[in-house]
Amino acid sequence: MAGSRRRLTLAMLAGALAAWPALRVRAQAAPSGVSVPASGPAGAALRLSAQDLAPVLEQARTLRRLQTLLVAQEGRLVVGEAFGGASLDRPTNLKSISKSLLSALVGRAIAEGAVPDVRARAVSLLGRPLPAQADPRVKDITVEDLLTMRAGLERTSGQYYGRWIASANWVDYVLTRPMVAEPGGVMLYSTGSTHLLSAILTAQTGRSTLALARTWLGEPLGIAFSPWDRDPQGIYLGGNNMALSPRALLRVGELYRQGGLADGERVLPADWITASWLARTRSPFTGDGYGYGWFVSQVAGEPLYYAWGYGGQLLYILPGLGLTVVFTSDTSAPTGSDGYARMLHQTLLGRIVAAAQGRA
Repeated sequence: MAGSRRRLTLAMLAGALAAWPALRVRAQAAPSGVSVPASGPAGAALRLSAQDLAPVLEQARTLRRLQTLLVAQEGRLVVGEAFGGASLDRPTNLKSISKSLLSALVGRAIAEGAVPDVRARAVSLLGRPLPAQADPRVKDITVEDLLTMRAGLERTSGQYYGRWIASANWVDYVLTRPMVAEPGGVMLYSTGSTHLLSAILTAQTGRSTLALARTWLGEPLGIAFSPWDRDPQGIYLGGNNMALSPRALLRVGELYRQGGLADGERVLPADWITASWLARTRSPFTGDGYGYGWFVSQVAGEPLYYAWGYGGQLLYILPGLGLTVVFTSDTSAPTGSDGYARMLHQTLLGRIVAAAQGRA
């Protein structure tokens, strides 16, 4: 990418992040030790039909950036539509939804014994010496700090992203950023944090992040992961640019909605789902809670858990209504400047929820 084009893209990203509309509701979190239900009690939601969502589809068809919309309730596909030549079955760049997928791999790695637990010191798991110029406090960063974006290191997203991926060693670059907060403190949205998780997975398993994704998620879910970007040392980029088809992304959402089960097979520990959806910090961009790679909020009184990627890639799960919702969008345009993000995040999702609650 030419330098001027890269600067423009990064500026667009920073603007989109700043403009992403908050739902203006308090974050919801499962109390410690309490499992998140796979779905709400019988009768808590109406059994949706495509006709119930016809007004949503009518509005969706007017959005030029929107490429696909899928709505499933209790595992039953209610709506699956592609727009403008897009496909429900063709892989699309998920952007930062990749962070939620990395979180799933970390949870599985802990279950497999490859990673001790979330309290483990991240540097000790990287299999490499800490760069001499790194702040000594970097040694205190835990796996949980990386999952929740609370490493305390200067961000490598937004305006900092280009310099990071242009560096000769992405891991060392992250580790030598200035400490701008204490580890475990405020949320600093940074793809560098999730890239360290990818490096940890690679070091501790002896396998690439791609191979782990294919084995631990792809095979049990019946979905395909294609290779994506790697750093100069060959480590797959953690937290950006993974690609799945919209149908495959829906399968991931259903895995989480069902508490880590897929077709009766245990893929992720149930307590990892609960832990991932427990808000431990708050996003500076949305005001929503943030757990292990997942945003935590509510809409119309319903607990809401969502994964978000730049350009309008969104995976929503509302366990109480049995809903899993996927939006994928054109990634070449910013999302916040003209209300597109608000249309997806508030209006369209809000109408889907209203229909499920019988308020439409």
